[in-house]
Amino acid sequence: MEGLQDGQWLPLVFMVLMGISIAAYVILDGYDLGVGMLMSRATDAQRDVMIASIGPFWDANETWLVLGVGILLVAFPIAHGVILTALYIPTFIMLGGLILRGVSFDFRAKAKATHKQAWDAAFIGGSLLASLAQGYMLGMYIMGFDSSLMSHLFGLLTGVCLAAGYVFVGAGWLLMKCEGELQQRAAYWGRRALWGTALGMVVISLATPLMSERIFDKWFAMPNILLLMPIPLMSAFVIGVLEFVLRRLPRGDDRYCWVPFAGSVGLFLLGFQGLAYSFYPYIVPERLTIWEAASAPESLMIILVGTLVVLPFIIGYTIFAYKVFWGKARGLSYD
Repeated sequence: MEGLQDGQWLPLVFMVLMGISIAAYVILDGYDLGVGMLMSRATDAQRDVMIASIGPFWDANETWLVLGVGILLVAFPIAHGVILTALYIPTFIMLGGLILRGVSFDFRAKAKATHKQAWDAAFIGGSLLASLAQGYMLGMYIMGFDSSLMSHLFGLLTGVCLAAGYVFVGAGWLLMKCEGELQQRAAYWGRRALWGTALGMVVISLATPLMSERIFDKWFAMPNILLLMPIPLMSAFVIGVLEFVLRRLPRGDDRYCWVPFAGSVGLFLLGFQGLAYSFYPYIVPERLTIWEAASAPESLMIILVGTLVVLPFIIGYTIFAYKVFWGKARGLSYD
């Protein structure tokens, strides 16, 4: 009761809100980043359908990134300074990729036929840059912002694996939203990207405990290892199910085409759960806990009121957009 009175619960609430925001961004913007990268393997007509499949949603998806970073800034300003200082260059690259995506998304719709492929290339390149930068940032965070060559190489490997994960969830999205040859190609792309995603999960799962004796003990001390065993077992099970289903899709009746996307969401959530458990209660690995980095309780209470006012609008708009624009994507028309 004393902890509740002195506001010690507030940093935990904001940590949960920030975690939800980041998880929502990775899943929702992850699929449209994946679709953007997959456009490099598609025909011009298929690219129009792929753009149509994400067009009504991608702006709203990026709102979750703004919310997550905003919470980090106002609720954990010390951690924000440390993290952004350490990741200044990849953050700059990520923002450049996101800006390039936004500009090319709008300009390709009005460009002459001779310029359309250039804007498509910009959209593909922006998607790849943003994905690789986010994966590199994740890798460096896991490494505790260590500046050794091995840490940078690990960050690059994580970048490639996260990009594969985005491609996989993007392929799952296309399986739900598209038909015909594009749906068949999405199943093939999904099978290829699944194993890159699995590799990334294995690499991160092995590297995280080795970076900290505290994290190692949290996972492998008894009885923790028995209680946590369902996480890797469930991940392996989901990967096996996805491989089985993808080899049998698409079906003529369009059944089970939702399974790869749902499975990709499950994989991301399982991985996120593992990382959250590993690093808690630290927000900067092994340096700052959420209580050490948090703003004053009085400030957090004011911020919480504002967040609880804004968050329902974000959730409501997201649900409304997906409800209105649900169904199969069709070719673009700008008449």
